[in-house]
Amino acid sequence: MRWLPLLFSFALPFGAAAAKKSASVDRFSEFHAQALSSSPVKLADSTYKKLTSLPRDYSAAILLTALEPRFGCQLCTDFQPEWDILAKSWTRGDKNAESRLIFGTLDFAQGRDTFIALGLQSAPVLLLFQPTTGPHAATTLEAIRYDFNGPQTAEKVHEWISRHLPGRSHPPVSRPVDYIGWIVTIVSTLGVAGVIFKAWSFILPVIQNRNVWAGLSLIGILMFTSGHMFNQIRKVPYVAGDGRGGITYFAGGFQNQFGLETQIVAFMYGILSFATISLAVKAPRTRDSKMQQLTVVVWGSIMVVMYSFLLSIFRIKNGGYPFKLPPFF
Repeated sequence: MRWLPLLFSFALPFGAAAAKKSASVDRFSEFHAQALSSSPVKLADSTYKKLTSLPRDYSAAILLTALEPRFGCQLCTDFQPEWDILAKSWTRGDKNAESRLIFGTLDFAQGRDTFIALGLQSAPVLLLFQPTTGPHAATTLEAIRYDFNGPQTAEKVHEWISRHLPGRSHPPVSRPVDYIGWIVTIVSTLGVAGVIFKAWSFILPVIQNRNVWAGLSLIGILMFTSGHMFNQIRKVPYVAGDGRGGITYFAGGFQNQFGLETQIVAFMYGILSFATISLAVKAPRTRDSKMQQLTVVVWGSIMVVMYSFLLSIFRIKNGGYPFKLPPFF
């Protein structure tokens, strides 16, 4: 009988460890059952402590947020639907709990003490708690914090969680079907198709008109040759100051330009194009000799003036440009 207390003292630590392990298993089963009915699990201060208490043989991804309008957290409101989609997709694809992951949400209204204990001054905050026991036990007890930078989507957070859960199943994100969107798209498509069918006899001549395509082509050519895409890529300023209280409309150098400069050059190219077309097409068809002569003189003068102005701009862009034409020297 004297060996009985000694045996009991040796067995006590093993019994306590088994009890703790059983408590962790029961805890996971409880929260997993809640997640199957509604994921992510809505938490409060007490359930947050229970879910994250030690030891853990499971992972927990918990979003600490502030959804009430009085807090004015726009990111919280924008991210919540993506978080719900991720949690529902993961739980629905992992009904057997092979990944051992619980999704939870703690709103500031129900978790004020937790926010204070963690020293949080802003929201949202996404924490991933790793297991402390079992085959996937982590080496550190500290929760991993997600960095909210850039656009936030369910797929992006899914990738982050999967990266920290190696060797486990990672159910993909499954977005719900937007039936309203499909219906609106189908009805709109049918409506547009009906309008086109009814107006086809009026639309077809416009589509087959050479002048329409010539005008559209000319507009496209003027846009791209004047530097429109350069402005879109470089995000250039519209105008700039000259350092003396005035405005500079043209940037020096061929690698720089302003938004207004592009519009001026496109306008000049358009006038030159229209003058060339008029001299080549309209003037020869004019039967009145005096009117024909006037047309040639007017459009020829316009062309000379525009070319002179264009060459003066070239000299502004590059002081060494050798050519010039009156009246702009």
